[in-house]
Amino acid sequence: MAEPKFVHLRVHTAYSLSEGAMKVPSLIPKLKDMGFPAIAVTDTANMFGAKALSHYAADCGIKPILGCQFYLRNPDADDLLKSKGRTIEPDKLVLLVRNDEGYHNIMKLMKLSYLDNPEYNEKPQLKLSDLEGRSAGLIALTGGVEGTVGRLLLENRKDEAEDFLLRLKALFPDSLYVEIMRIGLESEHKTEEDFINLAYKHNLPLVATNEAFFLDADMYEAHDALVCIATGEYVANENRKKFSPSNRLRSPEEMIELFKDLPEAVNNTVVIAERCSFLSEKVQPLLPIFECPEGKTQDEFITEEAYKGLKERMEAQVYFKGMTEEERREIDEKYYARLDYELSVIKKMGFPGYFLIVSDFIRWSKGHGVPVGPGRGSGAGSITAWSLKVTDLDPIKLDLLFERFLNPERINMPDFDVDFCQENRGKTIEYVQNKYGFDHVAQIITYGKLQAKNVIRDVARVLQMPYSQADRLSKMIPPGVQGKNPTLQESLDQVPELEEMRQSDPQVNKLFDIGMKLEGLYRQSGVHAAGVVIGDRPLDLLVPLYKDPRADMPVTQYDMKYVEETGLIKFDFLGLKTLTVIQRAVDWIKKIHGVQMDMDNVPLDDKQTYELLQSGNTAAVFQFESAGMQDVHKQIKPDRFEDLIAIVSLYRPGPMDNIPSYIKRKHGEEDITYLHPQLEPILKETYGIMIYQEQVMNIARALGGYTMGGADKLRKVMGKKMRDEIPKQRKMFTEGAIKNGIEQATAEAIFDQMEKFASYGFNKSHAAAYSLISYQTAYLKAHYPVEFMCAVMSLDITNTEKLLLYKEECKKMGFEVLKPDINKSGADFAVEDGNIRYALGAIKGVGAANMQAIEDERRAHGPYKDLSDFIHRTDIKQINRRQMEQLAKAGAFDCLDKNRGKIFANIETIMQHIAAASELKTSSQASLFGTEELHTTVKLADKPDWPELEKLKLEAEAVGFYLSAHPLDSYARGMERLGVKTAVEVFHNIKVGDTIRAKLAGCVNSVQKRISKSGNKYAFVEFSDATSNFEGLLFSEGLARFENVLSSGLPVLVSMSIDKQEEDGRPRCMINNVDTLDKAIADVANGLEIELNDASALPGLKAILSKDRNGKNKIYIKPDNKDWDVRIELAGGFAFADQDFLSRIRSLPGVTTVKEI
Repeated sequence: MAEPKFVHLRVHTAYSLSEGAMKVPSLIPKLKDMGFPAIAVTDTANMFGAKALSHYAADCGIKPILGCQFYLRNPDADDLLKSKGRTIEPDKLVLLVRNDEGYHNIMKLMKLSYLDNPEYNEKPQLKLSDLEGRSAGLIALTGGVEGTVGRLLLENRKDEAEDFLLRLKALFPDSLYVEIMRIGLESEHKTEEDFINLAYKHNLPLVATNEAFFLDADMYEAHDALVCIATGEYVANENRKKFSPSNRLRSPEEMIELFKDLPEAVNNTVVIAERCSFLSEKVQPLLPIFECPEGKTQDEFITEEAYKGLKERMEAQVYFKGMTEEERREIDEKYYARLDYELSVIKKMGFPGYFLIVSDFIRWSKGHGVPVGPGRGSGAGSITAWSLKVTDLDPIKLDLLFERFLNPERINMPDFDVDFCQENRGKTIEYVQNKYGFDHVAQIITYGKLQAKNVIRDVARVLQMPYSQADRLSKMIPPGVQGKNPTLQESLDQVPELEEMRQSDPQVNKLFDIGMKLEGLYRQSGVHAAGVVIGDRPLDLLVPLYKDPRADMPVTQYDMKYVEETGLIKFDFLGLKTLTVIQRAVDWIKKIHGVQMDMDNVPLDDKQTYELLQSGNTAAVFQFESAGMQDVHKQIKPDRFEDLIAIVSLYRPGPMDNIPSYIKRKHGEEDITYLHPQLEPILKETYGIMIYQEQVMNIARALGGYTMGGADKLRKVMGKKMRDEIPKQRKMFTEGAIKNGIEQATAEAIFDQMEKFASYGFNKSHAAAYSLISYQTAYLKAHYPVEFMCAVMSLDITNTEKLLLYKEECKKMGFEVLKPDINKSGADFAVEDGNIRYALGAIKGVGAANMQAIEDERRAHGPYKDLSDFIHRTDIKQINRRQMEQLAKAGAFDCLDKNRGKIFANIETIMQHIAAASELKTSSQASLFGTEELHTTVKLADKPDWPELEKLKLEAEAVGFYLSAHPLDSYARGMERLGVKTAVEVFHNIKVGDTIRAKLAGCVNSVQKRISKSGNKYAFVEFSDATSNFEGLLFSEGLARFENVLSSGLPVLVSMSIDKQEEDGRPRCMINNVDTLDKAIADVANGLEIELNDASALPGLKAILSKDRNGKNKIYIKPDNKDWDVRIELAGGFAFADQDFLSRIRSLPGVTTVKEI
């Protein structure tokens, strides 16, 4: 390799959030191609990319130089005369790491920048004094025109500039370089001569840099858009922060030519690179220090705690009434032998402290009202964990394996993932902070990327494209599949219309061109939902720290991928919503029934629970909610806990193929066979079918003579399909089996079967732990359905799609979800007289916090007597016009005035009175003249109520679905005559491979029109009936025929062809015909009952009916009268000849209901 001539020392990667446009994995190969021997990354105010740089650069033979562009506080900001109250931007200072001491100092400075300068509510910055005693091992670059020296020179404060330079020189003796850039800025030309003179005067070396934010000139336009996205600017605005095309990664030749008059400045880049010799390497795990009581060692304390805990567990869950002493001794021997073995392994591997730490914060949580899950992952296989209350499953009873969690033949850190109630998880993290020290505990950073949908919206905004166009383009990008979102290129490939729009519209083409260049860059940082690190020393000695404005704790600057390489131990504090559901249900049960549930000890053989599971009524039951899961439960008919573990493990792609055989074998419809008799004890539980990874391990031990550590390695080799290792393992297993008296052909057949199943075999420990949570939710649903469903709805308060399904589930179970009521509803869902009262906070657009204020006022001073009382008692700060409108549409004021139309029409008046009442209560007039005005009746203009159909439609807009009734309810008899099925009946009963025709009725929710590659129009139409939403596809010809019907706003009758191709996929629905339900029913109805609440409807009704005489159908008028039940039969008969006859009647003001009879 030729002698290096120039090294970039001012490179910003994508970790300079929304500023740098170079991804580290693509930057390093580019550097290699350009002939650079080293690279210094100096991202803005962070070292997020330090670990990534170290990995990628070292692997490519490029020397990584770690560094950071710090913000340095401008002293003028603290001088009122100079700042004149303005926010003064900080200066810049570049620090590069020379050695290990420098790395530790830069970490300390990073902590000072983010955590120890709280008085600055601006950019994270250092004071010059912060560098004192923390400059060793670092090289400083003055920062060019954006450094303090450069700023002072530009402000013609040359003496101050020189003085500051000398202060820097004192802080960085032999390690300060005067930085010169030639990007092409006017400020550079103004200051360069002064920089050179100062450097020569004070014997300081010059260094040539080129601050790079993007790879090449082709990226300039996209980078400019990125900066506009970050600053909220438009590309067309010239009066904004702009970079130069020269802020690219210039080649060594360019830089040499650019600085040919100052060759020493170029050469010094190489000198600096040679002086920096630090590589961030992986550090062995550093376990936090767990202090044991009474001076005990960790080995002594874990033994003592485990023995004590196992005794408690066995008394509660293992010993049974009538047990003989001999039976007890036999069980004790088995359990304590397993515990002794595990403890010996844990001690030998040096992990007692880890077990004790996890046990400590779990026990604290359980003792302080923070629900904790029964276990997660392979940790449930440890009897030590069970004894220490880390997990809640007996691993011996369920045949779970310790070695699946901790392999004694391969030293890896154990890793307990722990589920906590998501509402109270923060309490446990706070406890850990207090116990180990705030400077020893931090959360883990995440980096949010610009993904396809968002990058289209963001770039469209800065290009000033119409919002409607950007919204449409963004919505055309396909949704993610299994957590993976499609890229823009994949979207163009999958959606021909997008590609057509790109080809035909230059602006859209530009949008996608820029979007594809920015896609995948980091936009912002965040905090990992679960990951917390605990150090054995202050964290700034191990990792650069960051302060996220949304987090109370420090945050590591390295993400989940790299943070453990610093030696820090990661603990996962996972928030599981279902645990919160269980806790809320338990709270409701205690409140309503006075029963304190102990969910850890509910019987696992409860008949009522298994009856519910066998019926397939598993909606809202953890893991078992889907239609496919419901069907599996109906067929398997689980009657023991082990069946639930099998269902969780089988219901996945691959193992799913074994479900039919499992069902038949369980019910004696298929013979259970084994390739060898020794397999029976291992596979008997699952009827001869290999389901779990633990079964593969047990077969390897029992038949192949493996140790359990070796069996875990075999499981891993097979599961990860390590092709080079499998032949070695086949030979080892076959030889071991032959030694155990098994024929070679049989041994090889068993190995083949193991290999097949191991590739998708499930971790039984994890399945068992999560099956326990599923069982607990099923138990609650079976015994306390109202309280359970109330808790479930509470946790999905913003998900109207799920709330609709839950509402129907409640109806199926025999109780109701009552409509929102300002005098009975709380901000959250509540149990009320054996039903569930809908939450005010679940109404769209009202906000739970504001509804809580309304509930608090009602609880403090009693129910609202009438609308005037509500007006006088409500604070204008707690409610706005939009919220009032939504409450009225949802029917929340029906208890005060049933005329929703009247309330809605008077919203402006109501809001004025609320504002006046609020002002009166807080003004001096209230104390001078009393509060009589707060008790006067507010007069509202008299307005007619909405027709029933419109009332329900508006209610659905506010709630998200039809709640108090459905527009189809009044069509029930006619739909029965027409043979209409509900959506739930059709879609829950269709099987894979079925193709059916069905008639469904529904209200049109949306029509999404598309254009196919061939230019034909088609549409996805979403409908809703009383049970669910459903969607159908309408092709070009049908769209033309039925578009008017679909846009009529009336309920429709839809004929569909439906087929199902995948177990968990949605059925494909093709729309064959659409008609208004009124027209279809008019053809089969025998008569009508028309309910009126206003006599003003009569003239309009008379006009419609007078044109429809000479028929056989009867019509009855039913006035809405509280005191009398009256039905008036109209003389003669009616033909119902006009196809819009029913819809015209329904639309009359004053007509509340039209029912066919």
